[in-house]
Amino acid sequence: MKYLPLLIANLKRKKVRSFLTIASFAVALFLYGLLATIDYAFYQSIDMAGIDRLVIRNKTSLIMPLPVAYNERIKQMEGIEIVSYASWFGGIYQDLKNFFPQFALEPETYLAIYPEFVVPEDQWRDFLADRQGCIVGHKTAEKFNWKIGQRIPLQGTIYGGTWEFNLRGIYHGKRKTDDVTQFWFHHTYLDENTPYEKGYVGWYMVKIDSSDNAERISKAIDQRFENSPFETTTETERAFATGFVKQFGNIKLIILSVGSVVFFTLLLITGSNISLSVRERTNEIAVLKTLGFSDQIVLLIILAESVTYALIGGLIGLGLCKLFTLGGDPTGGMIPVFYLAPATIVSGCLLTIAIGIAAGAIPAILAMRLKIVDAMRRA
Repeated sequence: MKYLPLLIANLKRKKVRSFLTIASFAVALFLYGLLATIDYAFYQSIDMAGIDRLVIRNKTSLIMPLPVAYNERIKQMEGIEIVSYASWFGGIYQDLKNFFPQFALEPETYLAIYPEFVVPEDQWRDFLADRQGCIVGHKTAEKFNWKIGQRIPLQGTIYGGTWEFNLRGIYHGKRKTDDVTQFWFHHTYLDENTPYEKGYVGWYMVKIDSSDNAERISKAIDQRFENSPFETTTETERAFATGFVKQFGNIKLIILSVGSVVFFTLLLITGSNISLSVRERTNEIAVLKTLGFSDQIVLLIILAESVTYALIGGLIGLGLCKLFTLGGDPTGGMIPVFYLAPATIVSGCLLTIAIGIAAGAIPAILAMRLKIVDAMRRA
């Protein structure tokens, strides 16, 4: 602590330069937090996928249906505990920008397969009793200020016309990372109003007795429907979620590329500023050594200065990013889980410290090796 006044004096020496260096770190760490949040949003569905759940879809494409008659045939197979099904609806609420996922589902078994979603019992009973009832995630309900009992109209896109629903319940997730933006309604309601699609579903969800049997059961299901008009592809929920994310491209590569360029640039800027500061203080460094400051202490002072710039800017950037994410998904529904995790904040701080040390290492080593006589001659 006895060197703290010296450190503060160095930081205040060139206020504009210090401000710009700190601001550079703040912008970079804000961007880091934002990119990590987006990456987390895309891949959280993979991380949260149930290890004992399978998804069965049409082999040709996810947008192609499967017969509802497959339901009973799948139930009869060994290792299958629960079978449910759903279809994508794709409606619009008031405006195209109001995006949220909507699913027509088989309600009697859905929560048994997805226990991470929690609905009050009385609300779930009301939903089961109302053919036009719907359940929505609490984030969507809060976004549109929906209340229990409200009549909600959706304009169909895949299934044309205006569809009206009665809001019977609001669900929450057991984990912060659970998707609480979805809109659920009865698949029978969809069937009744689309006779040309009646008897078909989008995909099946299956809960199996053990994740160790996933590969065997998947092969058995696909073999059962092999050479039929509706062949299937069965995969674990994790594999299904991974394939869905890959449709957007290699998100991780994009984020790593952008992040690497930003931090390399930041390293050059900070290293240049610290080097300039050390050159301007050459005579002062010589005086410190004359007064008895060891080479190692001089090294640590320069490194501490660099790390302080980094930490102040990094904490500001991460703090601003956290405040930004608390405002919710800025895309209007494309990113259902917009959350800056504590682990990301910690890794951001560690990365900041590492960059501060790397940026200050060369100037600090040069200052440590500086001879008093050479320094006085330059002065």
